[in-house]
Amino acid sequence: MPPPQPPRPGPPPGSPQPPWQWNPNRLWLVILALTALFWLRDLWVTSNQVQPIPYSEFLQHLKAGRLQSISISSQFIEGQLKTALPDGRTRIVTTRVDPALAAELAGYDVRFEGVVENKLLSGLLSWVIPGLMLLAAWSFIGRRIAAQGGMGGLLAVGKSRAKLHSETDVKVSFDDVAGVDEAKAELRESVEFLRNPKDYGRLGAHMPKGILLVGPPGTGKTLLARAMAGEAGVPFFSITGSEFVEMFVGVGAARVRDLFEQARASAPCIIFIDELDALGRARGVGPLSGGHDEKEQTLNQLLAEMDGFDTSAGVVILAATNRPEILDPALLRAGRFDRQVLVDRPDRKGRADVLRVHLRKVRLGGDVDPDAVAALTPGFAGADLANLVNEAALLATRRGADAVAMADFTAAVERIVAGLERHQRVLGDKERRTVAVHEMGHALVAMALPGTDPVHKISIIPRGIGALGYTLQRPSEDRYLASEGELRNRLAVLMAGRAAEALVMGEVSTGAADDLVKATDIARDMVARYGMSPEVGQVVYERQQPRFLDLPDGMALERGLSDDTSRRIDMAVRALVDEAFARASAVLAERRALLQEGADKLLAQETLTEADLLPLAEAARRGSAA
Repeated sequence: MPPPQPPRPGPPPGSPQPPWQWNPNRLWLVILALTALFWLRDLWVTSNQVQPIPYSEFLQHLKAGRLQSISISSQFIEGQLKTALPDGRTRIVTTRVDPALAAELAGYDVRFEGVVENKLLSGLLSWVIPGLMLLAAWSFIGRRIAAQGGMGGLLAVGKSRAKLHSETDVKVSFDDVAGVDEAKAELRESVEFLRNPKDYGRLGAHMPKGILLVGPPGTGKTLLARAMAGEAGVPFFSITGSEFVEMFVGVGAARVRDLFEQARASAPCIIFIDELDALGRARGVGPLSGGHDEKEQTLNQLLAEMDGFDTSAGVVILAATNRPEILDPALLRAGRFDRQVLVDRPDRKGRADVLRVHLRKVRLGGDVDPDAVAALTPGFAGADLANLVNEAALLATRRGADAVAMADFTAAVERIVAGLERHQRVLGDKERRTVAVHEMGHALVAMALPGTDPVHKISIIPRGIGALGYTLQRPSEDRYLASEGELRNRLAVLMAGRAAEALVMGEVSTGAADDLVKATDIARDMVARYGMSPEVGQVVYERQQPRFLDLPDGMALERGLSDDTSRRIDMAVRALVDEAFARASAVLAERRALLQEGADKLLAQETLTEADLLPLAEAARRGSAA
């Protein structure tokens, strides 16, 4: 005899009861019970039923006077016999027949009887099928309710949708985040506070109520928040700003309240609100905005919760945005998000560190140098570098290599910067020569003028949507300032393609359309923003709003100029572009033979690498033909 099992422990007193959930397996139990019920009913009716006799036989008993009494229903006639029949029956039952038809049939020697149509199956189906449909609908609704949190799911619209990650779920640490050392140093203070708030506040200091991570897209703001939770070893509430707002009025504010209640119950913990600009946009912006807007109500509730938040509770509020310029000023004041941490694009050393993190999962060749790859990727964010490593691994896999080589990273940079090669786009001989002359013009002027970015590659293979060729220039080091001379040289390089076409082909083409746009933008910035034109003076005429998104310049400019000032600005911009074209034409005219030789070589090979360009570069610097 097995030993008795100990009773299972029940839920502790006062704990909430688990919500009732419909089990789909119960549907078959209900069907089985209904079938048994109908079977028992049919069995009971059959056991109490008398075997019916033909209607003609009933008439014979009636005419012979053997019936003592008769009971008539809508379908049956039951008769009580005066004396029992030879088989012992004292009661007979027959099915009614229309009296007129019975009188007519009685004149013939024929046996006739009424037949009752069996409606058991139709009746069963008429009851069971609607019942099954109702049960199926209830099962579907039950599943939806269970997915939303049980029977309270329909009323849980105001519950917070934040995803709770326990301290063991977050596997990310600060070691997995590279290139943002300053931001990590800022967040380490919060980690220490969460680990030991008493020692951290022994001198009277307290943590900021909110920390706002600001930076361009893809720089690792969300990853930093997860790494902070993993370092601190505390629960992590993650939600986006758009999840607060619904079509129902008051839902957003209710979700904010519920989120902070959950956070207080789980303290110490971290609340992370991603894309804060979806929730915290400045109030009253626009002609149709008002105080009853749902987003404003949600924002007001968030401000109220942060006002009444106790920093000693061990809850840190993190938020991330790439558009801080549109946030409500009330969010950024002291006492709310009073610490802003910039998560910017990494510099060269930071890019190398980020690459080393992502290269851990890739089988590398012996010639791969993270520092060399970092030099080819100025301006790349962390997400761009992760994509670069993946593209290089895909290229190496596609060519059947055993490891990822440096050439794969170079090709991946070209694919990301210039686009995918389009070998199927076939150009005519004249167009190919025009593109070759155009690109070689860019390269020669870039190699001849001092202070320009080195040329790494030239190609006349069409790439991307509209590029028929490209000249790849990558700076050797990160730059944060540009002098007037460097900007003028950059203008000359941009106009060199058009100047080469005019010099060699005798006419210009539409291939310089993108170059003209870039040159005009640089010239306008020099005149209207940097004060580098003596014709209009050292005055800022166009003020650019601070922004992190790469929006078109026209969307972020404020202009309030007179017609005369606008005309003088336009004339100064045109003068700068014309001067750049003239400089490029002069440089190329001096090196026309070199231009012809380089264009012929480019036509023959279609792509010239840095090693192929080295003799041309030396000749271009000397200012003589090769």
